Parts: sequence; structure tokens; C-alpha cells
Amino acid sequence: MDTSPGLYTFRIKGRLGATGLSAFPSMVSQPDGGATVLTGLLEDRSAVFGVIAQIEALGLELLELRRIQPGPRTPETRIPEAPL
Repeated sequence: MDTSPGLYTFRIKGRLGATGLSAFPSMVSQPDGGATVLTGLLEDRSAVFGVIAQIEALGLELLELRRIQPGPRTPETRIPEAPL
């Protein structure tokens, strides 16, 4: 299993309010129908399990967990080369 930092999304059943979201300060939240999607950069596998443990400790239901793979760089997202 890859242990490098990665971007992850966690889909949680229900809409989390400000109090629930405060348990995930490093994550960005977005409502999605009847669910809340948390997205964030996590350093390693241990950090992923830490978020899962926090979800469980709060009695929330985890619907989906995904690691987002970086897409190919397009001309718009390409880092410009430094002049020689």
C-alpha cells in the first residue's frame, strides 16, 4: 500500500453542522444531497485511519472513501519552466 501523502474524500451520511465539522479542521466540506463530503490532504495511512476513527467516534456513517489520483497536467495547470 502506498504510504505517501494523498488527497482523500470521505462521504458521510447526513449533513454535518458546524459542531460536527469542527472535528475535521484540516478537511474541506461540501454538502452533497443527503451527505457531507470531506476532502483533504492526508500525510499517510495512519492519518486516513485517524479520520475514520473520528467518524466512528462521532457515531457517523461512512458511505465512501476514495483516494483521488492526480490527473495529467494540462497547459492550464502546467508549472511554467524557469528561463535558462
